[in-house]
Amino acid sequence: MRIYLQLIGFIIKIKRRMRRDIFQAIADPTRRAIIALIALQAMTPNAIAENFNTTRQAVSKHLRILTECELVKQEHQGREIYYSLEIEKMKEIDQWLEQFRKIWETRFDQLDNLLATIKKQENE
Repeated sequence: MRIYLQLIGFIIKIKRRMRRDIFQAIADPTRRAIIALIALQAMTPNAIAENFNTTRQAVSKHLRILTECELVKQEHQGREIYYSLEIEKMKEIDQWLEQFRKIWETRFDQLDNLLATIKKQENE
């Protein structure tokens, strides 16, 4: 019994240390929309919630996840909390996507060459 309780305590400690992955955060369309909103300007949770057909609590949950992933940061201004985009974390996403961007650019270049070759053969 003691080992079991110690093991549960260990699991709980591990869960507290675990952070969410930034790709989990951007997988949700509502969170992507929130990111797009606060990319323009810092906003309060209420101001963000006004843009969605959902409850303030649901928006707060999305903001908590984005904050845990460090995609957004909180700034206290008086009694209000403003959320703004954390640009450095967005750069991480861009760097990851860059590898795929290069692959697709190469494929599009190959397709352009193929189409040019076919067009040239048709004109001959």
